Amino acid sequence: MKLRKLFSGAGRSLALAAALVWMAPAGAGLFDDEEARRAILDLRQRIEASSQVLEQKMLVETKRSNEEDAQLRRSLIELQNQLEAVKADQAKLRGQNEQMARDLAELQRKQKDDAQAFGDRLRKLEPAKVTFDGREFTAEPVEKRDFETAMAIFRKGEFANSEVAFVDFINRYPQSGYRPSAMFWLGNAQYATKDYKDALVNFRNLVAQTPDHLRVPEAMLAIANCQLEIKETKGARKTLEDLIARHPSTEAAAAAKERLARLK
Repeated sequence: MKLRKLFSGAGRSLALAAALVWMAPAGAGLFDDEEARRAILDLRQRIEASSQVLEQKMLVETKRSNEEDAQLRRSLIELQNQLEAVKADQAKLRGQNEQMARDLAELQRKQKDDAQAFGDRLRKLEPAKVTFDGREFTAEPVEKRDFETAMAIFRKGEFANSEVAFVDFINRYPQSGYRPSAMFWLGNAQYATKDYKDALVNFRNLVAQTPDHLRVPEAMLAIANCQLEIKETKGARKTLEDLIARHPSTEAAAAAKERLARLK
């Protein structure tokens, strides 16, 4: 806008000078030639001075405008750099947040797995309900393991070794729910090794201590067998008769009837 004003003023000055030149012949009565020349020279000098001032102002304005443009460009570049830096920081933060989320999820999964593993280990150490020979009771994990180990030895036909295992079990766990069954299988192991007297003791203990146990009918039949082996025929007959009377519907009672028939 300022530049347009400067150019506009210079144009008016030049136009005025031109008009004066053309008017000089017509106004010869007012001015002589010398005065006209001086007036024209003076006007030209003023025009040249105005042009120089105008050019100087134009240079100053142009320089200032260029400096302002350069400053504006620098400001824009700096702003763009700042925006790029902010974008980079945001991307970095997003990456860190995503990594933190992954790390947290992994930590939670590990904690869950550790808690489950700890719970599993704890459950292995805690007493648990078991059912064996028709009876439900609570047993320690190591107690259950030791009984099953003794049974496994018996099932392999290693009767002498199973006898040792059952005796050790009964001594270590005197209040165990497995105790009646342990006495029954101990008696069977002793019978298999022809230790009839000790077998007789264990079968009788089972019957006396747990008369309602599932193995009692079989134990009474085993007592009669032991009595027959040690030549206590009269006692064996009495045991068989008691078995038939107390547990008439069992397989052991049916076997007892057959043996009584042979004894007669």
